Amino acid sequence: MIKKALYFGNPAYLSLRNKQLLIQLPEVVKSDTLPETFKADSVKTIPIEDIGVLILDNKRITITHGLIEALLENNCALITCNSNRMPVGLMLPLAGNTTQSERFRDQIDASVPLKKQLWQQTVQAKIQNQAFVLENKSKVVVKNMLVWANDVKSGDPDNYEARAAVYYWNNIFPDIPGFTRGRDGEPPNNLLNYGYAILRAVVARSLVASGLLPTLGIHHRNKYNAYCLADDIMEPYRPFVDKLVFEIMERETDISKLSQEVKAQLLNIPVLDVIINKQRSPLMIAVGQTTASLSKCFSGKIRKIKYPSFV
Repeated sequence: MIKKALYFGNPAYLSLRNKQLLIQLPEVVKSDTLPETFKADSVKTIPIEDIGVLILDNKRITITHGLIEALLENNCALITCNSNRMPVGLMLPLAGNTTQSERFRDQIDASVPLKKQLWQQTVQAKIQNQAFVLENKSKVVVKNMLVWANDVKSGDPDNYEARAAVYYWNNIFPDIPGFTRGRDGEPPNNLLNYGYAILRAVVARSLVASGLLPTLGIHHRNKYNAYCLADDIMEPYRPFVDKLVFEIMERETDISKLSQEVKAQLLNIPVLDVIINKQRSPLMIAVGQTTASLSKCFSGKIRKIKYPSFV
């Protein structure tokens, strides 16, 4: 089942009742003049089991501990945002799989050659997906990128990922001369940052569900990064976010700020169409297949990660 991504950008009281997320508005709850029937009708509920990602983006949101517990028990990723309305925190369950201890051990014991082979597959899939976006959205020649993807060796010792990234970002937005990808760069970096944060939460959630440690990466190994593996596995999925951002820019006249309308479009990331195993699938479901296949790679059952493509 496709889980929902919920966004709360206004003051709200969030609590738990009968395994349902209970949503109440503070101004309604506190009012002494509104009729009780109106107050009852203003209460909204959503089954906890239907929620995959929940984003809190207002300092006046109140959430109960009981609700947090229920969300984590159902493997929901809880994202909090800062004063700039950008995701700043991610909460995940500590235990998401019945054989977690065994899978942790397989992951920790994975050999260096295996991790290099997995990174090779990751880089190849990422470059191929980047090439598709460039060719279909920016009408840029991509034969060189396809050659680079084919030439990636175990561990990517020639750093084709970086070579492809330079070419990709130099050409992805032809109407923005000199565009540079960076967290604090000019728009649409703000849209990309927000979209990647949602994607990262989706991937980290699936890694936990597959019994893996999001911290221990196959390539990323920054000691200050708690989600190295999530950052590894999300790489081939990034171009799907890039394509969505490109399409948002075609529809919106002002992207200097993250409006509610733009955020609503970015919340569609978990349900974007991807191709995996030669079948069309929502992105969130595909990520689950990717992380499940990664777990099998660590245990020695298979040798190839299942990654998405556009065609």
